[in-house]
Amino acid sequence: HNVYDGSCTNRVVIEKPFGHDLESSRKLSTDIGALFDEAEVFRIDHYLGKEMVKNILTLRFANVFYEAVWNRHYISNIQITFKEPFGTEGRGGYFDQFGMIRDVMQNHLLQVLSIVAMNQPKSLGAEDVRDRKTEVLRRILPIQLEDTFLGQYVASADGSKPGYKDDETVPQDSITPTFAQCVLHVDNDRWRGVPWVIKAGKALNEAKMLIRIQYKDMPNALFPNLARNELVLQVSPKESMYIKTIVKEPGLSTKLAMSELDLSYKTRYHNVNIPDAYATLILDVLNGDHSNFVRSDELDEAWRIFTPLLHQIEQEHIVPKPYEYGSRGPEGAYQFVEDRVGYKRTELEYHWEAPK
Repeated sequence: HNVYDGSCTNRVVIEKPFGHDLESSRKLSTDIGALFDEAEVFRIDHYLGKEMVKNILTLRFANVFYEAVWNRHYISNIQITFKEPFGTEGRGGYFDQFGMIRDVMQNHLLQVLSIVAMNQPKSLGAEDVRDRKTEVLRRILPIQLEDTFLGQYVASADGSKPGYKDDETVPQDSITPTFAQCVLHVDNDRWRGVPWVIKAGKALNEAKMLIRIQYKDMPNALFPNLARNELVLQVSPKESMYIKTIVKEPGLSTKLAMSELDLSYKTRYHNVNIPDAYATLILDVLNGDHSNFVRSDELDEAWRIFTPLLHQIEQEHIVPKPYEYGSRGPEGAYQFVEDRVGYKRTELEYHWEAPK
């Protein structure tokens, strides 16, 4: 009330966390709604301001060949991965109140999922886009504990990096996950039967955020099914997208090889400065554009999906599996994905590197 001025435009930007669970989020929304209209509220999620995330709508709905195979008839599974190479670095006391699911998955990764999964909006207007995102979230079933894999990092093998509970601000009996992966299901005609994996972890082997769409095996294939096509969108640290494609090795050989069709922003757009995600979103605030901000009903659906799982983890004191600082994650995490969603690793030698 002290800062609200009815004689001018008022806009309030709210950073996450938007509550702790569904109940607290609804209370926060009610309290904010008593002071500001929804049109004045901008719930910021900086991943919605990242260049590759903003490019998903264009990629899907401006290119006939992508949208034609963007469904359950062609796609086997989709993974959205967030990896950080560092731990809590002295902010473990704060992080321990939330954990990886609340800190990254319920907001950043679920927002990205909603854009990848949404149907075509009526227009690029903010409300039309957010309507479609919310429509997807309403079709996601609450996550089950058996579809969840949790981890917590310990000290590195050489002892140079501390474990999560070596942070003096973290309780010694903490079971807060620093690594989590969940399998979700979108129950609509486009995605029914396609498993989605969202995965996030701290103190891993690299910094990376990417979306991996794996297509199904070729039916009645003339060639052996040695590998599946994949469309990979790397959101950070180096914006790029590539399609893993099977080709014949050059020359007289008839041997198959895995290659890629590659668009790396640093080489294709080397004279273009990509603005920081927050800078992009603050400009949207100044322009009154809500397209890349979270609406109250989106937030409500996001918490509906995760709250039962979060409460079960806490009430049943589910202990996360340990993994070493700097590793790829807990033992069994990759097998969990292969078993649960049918992800198929390539039998052809392949390694993608971003162009220098």
